[in-house]
Amino acid sequence: MKTRFTPLVKLKKSKMDKSEQVVQKANADLNSAAMALEIAYQSIQDITPPQSGSMKEFIANRTLLSSGRGMIDHNKEWVGFAQNQVNQAKEKLKVDMIEHEKFKHLEFQEIEKEIKKLKLKEAKDLDEVALMTYAQKGKN
Repeated sequence: MKTRFTPLVKLKKSKMDKSEQVVQKANADLNSAAMALEIAYQSIQDITPPQSGSMKEFIANRTLLSSGRGMIDHNKEWVGFAQNQVNQAKEKLKVDMIEHEKFKHLEFQEIEKEIKKLKLKEAKDLDEVALMTYAQKGKN
């Protein structure tokens, strides 16, 4: 049964679905960031400093470690940003879900009103038929 809220319910449903997709994408981005951070930690642990050699090797090792630390810092910022995006997407999804449920409830109430009106009309029609039948039996 269509009501005046039916188009709004469809609109809110599509908006909620889009928000769910945004949350899923944000979670995927967060997982990518966490994986990149884990890889950066692993790569810095795999670096072994030289025990002997030229100064050039020591400087190269130190540069490699510095670069690894920079990558870890970058990935930490990425994880923080991705976590923030996930939280914002979840909040928007929550608001969209509440809006959708609100309009679904209004639509349900409207449908119930229409059903009550139909039942009342049907009861009146049945009463009228019963009165007409009773009046015909009284004449016979």
